[in-house]
Amino acid sequence: MGSIVLAAKITHVPSIWLSLQTGTKHEGIRQNAVDGLTELGRRARERGADTFLVMDVHWQNNAGFHLNARERIAGSYASHELPHFISGLGYDYRGAPDLARLAAAEIRASGLKALAHDIPDLGFEYGTLVPMHLMNPGGDLAVLSMGVNIYASLEEQREVGRALRRAIEAGDRRVALLASGSLSHEFPPNAISETRLNAHTNEFNRQVDLRVLELWREGRMAEFLAMLPEYAKRCHGEAGMGDTIMLFGALGWEDYRGRGELIGDFFGSTGTGQANVDFSL
Repeated sequence: MGSIVLAAKITHVPSIWLSLQTGTKHEGIRQNAVDGLTELGRRARERGADTFLVMDVHWQNNAGFHLNARERIAGSYASHELPHFISGLGYDYRGAPDLARLAAAEIRASGLKALAHDIPDLGFEYGTLVPMHLMNPGGDLAVLSMGVNIYASLEEQREVGRALRRAIEAGDRRVALLASGSLSHEFPPNAISETRLNAHTNEFNRQVDLRVLELWREGRMAEFLAMLPEYAKRCHGEAGMGDTIMLFGALGWEDYRGRGELIGDFFGSTGTGQANVDFSL
């Protein structure tokens, strides 16, 4: 019987990749995030994980729910969104096609549409690649990337999270489940974007993010879930915060009694709120 051995909300901001480029003006600017992702990777191994399942808000789906079911995923990546931030990111990972197929079947069994794809040209987006570069540097753990449907309702995304848990438990993998996306996600206007490299766009978003982290830390999940729809809307949640909704669906939603441990420091990045949080199981 499979199990979730780690559940986390993680950052994937492209400035992490800039931070890793030696000899540049941005070297080290995201060391806090680098250290947090590295620590979560260490914890995943310590807890016996053999697979990362990444709910990636940068793989945005318009219809249905989609999983990468390739046996092996390798290539070199440049971001179409920010090519001056991310390019030359090489990767080579084993996939988890068995879990992809199980997850797609469970999602369909819940009345929603889902497909597991074994397509040679289907690679990974940077919401998967940046964290995996740090969490899975040797490629020793398998990686399953899942897209986020940007038109799905909260109820649909919550049900997908529940289906993911059923699929994991029906298989034989020990899974680190990752919601890869930001907290608030309101970008600043172009004219001032460079001045917000290490800051939020506005104080309102920063304060709401801090409140969310406080609720997670104190285990006040019912209050967080009650505010989640408005939070995602007013603070411009990335892909509607579908990754976070699915994560909490997998954790049990209103029945979840755990707490969120902030790994490293919460930080602003080009207007958005970022954190690495480990949720107790």
